[in-house]
Amino acid sequence: MKRVLFVASEALPYVSSGGLADVMYSLPKALVRSGVDARVILPLYAQITSEMRKDMTFLGTLNLPLAWRNQYCGVFSAAKDGVTYYFIDNEYYFRRENLYGSYDDGERYAYFCKAVLESMPLTGFFPDVLHANDWQSAASVIYLKLHYNRDSRYNGMKAVFSIHNIEYQGVYGAKTMGDVFEIRPWEHHAVEWHGDFNLMKGAIECCDALTTVSPRYAREIMRPEYAKGLDALIRDKSYKLRGILNGIDTAYYNPHTDPELACNYSADTPSLKAKNKSALLFDMALPDDGKPMIAMITRLTEQKGLDLVLRVIDEILDDGVQLVLLGTGDPAYEARFRELEWRRHDAVRGIIRYDKALSRRIYAASDLFLMPSRTEPCGLAQMIASAYGAVPVVRETGGLADSIHSYNEFTDEGNGFTFADYNAHDMLYTLRRALGFYKDKPFWEKFVARVMRTDFSWEQPAREYFQLYQQL
Repeated sequence: MKRVLFVASEALPYVSSGGLADVMYSLPKALVRSGVDARVILPLYAQITSEMRKDMTFLGTLNLPLAWRNQYCGVFSAAKDGVTYYFIDNEYYFRRENLYGSYDDGERYAYFCKAVLESMPLTGFFPDVLHANDWQSAASVIYLKLHYNRDSRYNGMKAVFSIHNIEYQGVYGAKTMGDVFEIRPWEHHAVEWHGDFNLMKGAIECCDALTTVSPRYAREIMRPEYAKGLDALIRDKSYKLRGILNGIDTAYYNPHTDPELACNYSADTPSLKAKNKSALLFDMALPDDGKPMIAMITRLTEQKGLDLVLRVIDEILDDGVQLVLLGTGDPAYEARFRELEWRRHDAVRGIIRYDKALSRRIYAASDLFLMPSRTEPCGLAQMIASAYGAVPVVRETGGLADSIHSYNEFTDEGNGFTFADYNAHDMLYTLRRALGFYKDKPFWEKFVARVMRTDFSWEQPAREYFQLYQQL
C-alpha cells in the first residue's frame, strides 16, 4: 500500500478559508478508497472547535529546534471518513484571530513544516510520498531534501509540491534565511530569488514532482503574465510539471441530500430547484417576480474579475435580473458591493461574509453562476454550481476552461457559457446569450439537468495522483 502524507495549512472539516481546505478533505478520502494510506497534517489552530478536539488523541510532545529557537510541539491525531489527521500544537504560533496575515507568518509556517518532519518518529508514519500544498507547506519539501536526506528513515521519501495559486509565494527578506528558516549559506542557491528568500521557488527546485490544479494552469504558469516572476524557473522544471484538474466531494455537495436546502432535488427533478429560489428571495427580501438570478460566491479580489462586473453592472441589472453576491476580501470591493446593494436594493444583495451553509443555499437558488476571473488555477465554485444546477458563465482561463465548455446550439454540446477575452462587454454578451436560452423554459430545464450530471467527482483526479505516486 502506498503511504502519502498531505501537508497543508487548512482542511475541512476542521478549518477552512477557501478551496484548498475542500481539496485537502476530498482528495485524501478518494485516495483511501483507492487503497492508498493517505493522511493529512495541519496546524492545531484556535479556530478548530472544542467539539472537534474531543475526538483527538494526544500522541506526545517534543522540543523543536528552529535556528536559535527551541519551541514546544504537541502532536494530536484524529480519524475522519477513513483518513487520519495529525495536528501540530503550539499556541504561540497558532492561537491567532485569523489563519493568515500575521506579521510572523513566515516563522509560523517554518515551525509547522519542520514539525511535520520531526513528528514522524512520534506518529510512526513515514510516508512514501510527502505531498505539500502552496507556500505555507513549501518548507517541508525544502527541509526534507536539504536537511533530512542523510537520515535512512527519510532518504527514500519522495516529495510532491502542488501549486494551488502562484500569486502567493511566501517571499521574505534574505536575512530570514538563517535567522528564521534555518537555511544554511551553502543552501541559499535553492531558495534565493532576486536577492530575497522565496519558499515556493525553493519547493519547485527541491520537489520530485510539481503539480498544479488544472492542465491549462500548468501551461499558463510557464508564461510571465501568470507566473509572478517564476515562469523561467517553471519552464526549466517543466519535465516534472503536471496539471491535474481538481474535483469536488459529490457526497457533500449534493442537492438531493443537502440539509441546508429548503427543498431537496436532483438532476431527475430539476423543477424543484425553484422552491429554493423562492425561499432565498423571501429571506433576502427580494421580489419573487420570475426574474433570473445570477449568483457570485467569491473572494473579493482583483483576480476574480470583479472590475468587469462593476463596469457593466447597471447594464446587467437593466436586463431584468437579480444579483446575489457572497464573499469577503479587498475592503474597496466590499464597499463597492455594499454601495451597489444600497443603490439597486430592488435587485442586488451583497453579503459580505464567509458562510459555507448560505453558499449552498445560494447555489441551489440561482439560475446562473458568474465567474469572470482574470486568472483561476482551478476553481471549485463552478463545479459546485454545476452540481446544484446553477449554470456557469465563466471566462476561459485555467481550470474554468478545463471544466466548463460553452453550449453549442448546433451540436447540442456544452455544460455552460464561456467567453475568452478579459473584457466587460464580452462577459455581458455571454450573459445575455445565456439569458436568451433561459427564456426557453423546456430547453432550460433539460439543460440544467445536463449540467447537474457533469462528472466533477474526485475519482478520475485520484487515479491520476495515484499514477503519479507510482511513477515516483
